[in-house]
Amino acid sequence: MIEPYKNPDYGQALTLAQRGVNACPSTLKAYLQLMRLDRPIGSWLLFWPCGWSLALAAPPGCLPDPTLLALFGLGALVMRGAGCTINDMWDRNIDKQVSRTSSRPLADGTLSLMDATSLLAVQLGIGCCILLQLNFTSVLLGASSLGLVVVYPLMKRVTWFPQLVLGFTFNWGALLGWTATTSTLAPPAFLLYGAGVAWTLIYDTIYAHQDKEDDAQLGIKSTALKFGENTQPCLAVIGAGMVGSLVSMGAAANLAWPYYLSLVPLSGHIIRQIWTLDINDPADCGRKFRSNRHVGILLFLGIVSGTVLKPSQEVERTGEKDTIYRGEAGREERVEL
Repeated sequence: MIEPYKNPDYGQALTLAQRGVNACPSTLKAYLQLMRLDRPIGSWLLFWPCGWSLALAAPPGCLPDPTLLALFGLGALVMRGAGCTINDMWDRNIDKQVSRTSSRPLADGTLSLMDATSLLAVQLGIGCCILLQLNFTSVLLGASSLGLVVVYPLMKRVTWFPQLVLGFTFNWGALLGWTATTSTLAPPAFLLYGAGVAWTLIYDTIYAHQDKEDDAQLGIKSTALKFGENTQPCLAVIGAGMVGSLVSMGAAANLAWPYYLSLVPLSGHIIRQIWTLDINDPADCGRKFRSNRHVGILLFLGIVSGTVLKPSQEVERTGEKDTIYRGEAGREERVEL
């Protein structure tokens, strides 16, 4: 019997993405691994707040702009890779001492610091080109996130809450997607951002439990070590805050009933994820972390359906009178003011 390809992370079978990257020539493979293209879950986790916001900001009765979705999807792929490159440049000496990360290209010497710097320049250049396709407000907002991208890898050295900083960084798209659609910011975007930060605290605390023994020996800080045996009750409180923010966001954005219906399986997923978590089993932590892609798609579909069916209220200036169109999308009532 042929043994399946094994993942160095706790003996799991290799994914399709990992097999594709492993099939590349060795030098190209190293660059792709530095960008984490063999582990696309991070790109999805970066993209979903963008997708949520684009759907939330769409006009009543409309789907999110497909061009913006494509731009943000490509941007998430590129900027997640850039973030990983920066992270590995900062942590190359630490990664050598952690079993799960010791085979990363900078840690094992496959690539040099100059190689990583060159790759980072290319990624940031592509990211800049994508950002410049958006409106001026979004360009300024997007550029301001670079500070978070650069300092995040340092946070594990100075605070027990680097996962919170990652939340601020990874969910910036919740604000950016809104401005890309509306050129301004509004309460629903901030509520979505807060929910996303809470979500990141949950999944990245779970992720950090994979390395907690190595981190403790190296003096690296994390919420996994801070919460310790109280991780599950702490995550339950954070999860309640996440769902509360999502409910408030739906009310602020006047979303229709399918959105609230989608929060039922989403909440169930979060509860089950936390309730069944074994913080002392790295393989289980890895599985729970990756399962958050389901949270992303559930919320996206909920926001899309809630926006398509939500009541509309648009004012048309006629020169003589103002006309309000209100009611369910596709069945608006005309009212003269």
